[in-house]
Amino acid sequence: MSAEAPNAATPDSGVQPGFMADPTAGGRFGEFGGMYVPETLVPACQELDRAFRSAWADPSFRAELTDLLTHYAGRPSPITRCDNLSQELGCTVLLKREDLNHTGSHKINNVLGQALLAKRMGKTRLVAETGAGQHGVATATAAALFDMECIVYMGTVDIRRQELNVFRMKLLGSEVRAAESGSQTLKDAVNEAMRHWVAAVESTHYCLGSVMGPHPYPWMVREFHRVIGDEALQQCAGLLDGGNPDVVVACVGGGSNAAGIFSGFADTDAELVGVEPAGGAAVGRAVPGIVHGSHSYLMQDEWGQVLEAQSISAGLDYPGIGPEHAHLAATGRARYEPVTDAQVVEAFQLLARTEGIITALESAHALAWIVQAQDELEGKTVLLNLSGRGDKDVAQMMDVLA
Repeated sequence: MSAEAPNAATPDSGVQPGFMADPTAGGRFGEFGGMYVPETLVPACQELDRAFRSAWADPSFRAELTDLLTHYAGRPSPITRCDNLSQELGCTVLLKREDLNHTGSHKINNVLGQALLAKRMGKTRLVAETGAGQHGVATATAAALFDMECIVYMGTVDIRRQELNVFRMKLLGSEVRAAESGSQTLKDAVNEAMRHWVAAVESTHYCLGSVMGPHPYPWMVREFHRVIGDEALQQCAGLLDGGNPDVVVACVGGGSNAAGIFSGFADTDAELVGVEPAGGAAVGRAVPGIVHGSHSYLMQDEWGQVLEAQSISAGLDYPGIGPEHAHLAATGRARYEPVTDAQVVEAFQLLARTEGIITALESAHALAWIVQAQDELEGKTVLLNLSGRGDKDVAQMMDVLA
């Protein structure tokens, strides 16, 4: 579901004013981003852009969202100092605990924002894609809260390895539909959700789960997750006597949790590190292309065909990356490092053993890089965005570790 050329109705204009600020009028972060969609979706993207700009400038919308995040999602999420883990690794490790949010991940921040926006736009249905199931669960949760119909597309492979989250979505009253094409994972779920949106756009809002897709999604999703970085910046100032962590690290698939926490520190001297799965390292390949409506880095062969990503984590099994992350990488403001599945499994066990925290496999990627880079990080303070809890991955890890 991508076009060959950018739509003429959204030309690039202006200059990106700074890191993690608003995109240009054409939805660009540097050379990346834009709106590459079929003509039938152009009006829907433009409508969403106008609606988001209006809502985000409306104090009453912001106040209602803040109330939901506080009294329903459970924000602010705390920061945990990991003394046992820090002693073992030789650096001070702080965790931003997005796993403690309602539904168990950072996804609820974005979904409550989009559902509230959809209601404001007069939409009655939500459609979403999901990989590991956390975004699907969050969307199903918001749909139940706002009394909206909800359909979630999920790859057949992911349905098998994330049975618990599939049951949770159904329990919440949503329909889960299998994406059976291609690799039957997250990329294919996005394809199916976009096709559904094309056919039902008047009544339906596509609740996209990451900082990818056509404008305004990368910007809008980042803004809904900015609360992570804003909170963390203030919390670290209190913990570190007014200072900032030396390094801020987060896992990256599409990149929503990383965008959220990076946004708080983009204008500080903290180093920003995104961690990709070795089998889905879009930035590592640094090949620009178009997928799912935006121009970014993605995995593709010499003929421009999108390659299949591979990761032990269903939530990171994606061949591209959000366009703002591509911009951060291209300009050198952030670095993106790969880790292997074996390193992730070790990190998953390490955090459980040292701190009594069972993390999602996605977040275990970020910890795996800290373990890998511990000589480089010696004596430094590292803030890790723990994007989700690991309940969903326990059955899978039982098989892996058997």
